[in-house]
Amino acid sequence: MKIFTLLPWTDWLAMLWFFSGWLGYAWFARHYGARRASLLHTTNRYRHLWLMQTTARDPRVIDGIITQNLSSTPAFFSSTTIIIIGGLFALLGTTDKAAELVREIPFAVRTSVLIFDLKVLLMVGVFVYAFFRFSWSMRQYTFVALLIGSMPSPKEFEEKKFDREVFATRASRMVSLAAETFNDGLRAYYFSFAIMAWFFSTIAFVIATAVVVLILYNREFNSDVLGVLRE
Repeated sequence: MKIFTLLPWTDWLAMLWFFSGWLGYAWFARHYGARRASLLHTTNRYRHLWLMQTTARDPRVIDGIITQNLSSTPAFFSSTTIIIIGGLFALLGTTDKAAELVREIPFAVRTSVLIFDLKVLLMVGVFVYAFFRFSWSMRQYTFVALLIGSMPSPKEFEEKKFDREVFATRASRMVSLAAETFNDGLRAYYFSFAIMAWFFSTIAFVIATAVVVLILYNREFNSDVLGVLRE
């Protein structure tokens, strides 16, 4: 209960704004992206086309290489996240010096060591969430490799022993889930920068949260990359 009294009500409102922006944007991107093709929704079509081509290839060595390359990115972020979490826990052991360093910044708001620890713990929570999403994305890509490896030969598809569309749809759906999970972890990285602004002031925290949401929206719905993929 002491925490609720030590943290000003403006900070609680800022935290509510932060989580509302994060969760609200995730909901918005998922539902609005189904009506107006987002970057993830558009690339899902290419994933389906890729897996349709896979059903006609034999051997499927190139598809295994593609799957391995796709899984390497979440693997990199997963290991990087572990290092960041370790660094944040190390920071908790030296919060006196870190808080003093922040206080020396002219435009930074003076806060107690306890409040500083709370902000660090919030960042730890964000990166722990990111780690679980990245690691789950890695595992989903192993399921993709399993689905590709279990596909019948092109000859069996041509003889109508198996439905080509069913296998391609199932595999592309799994790739899409892996990509969406990775996107969740990457989004957590973006919002961690908003928390960094909280170390300076509550207003900076609120503004940074809004800026992150705007950047994510522009990249997922109005980016040049999306324009190229839509052509």
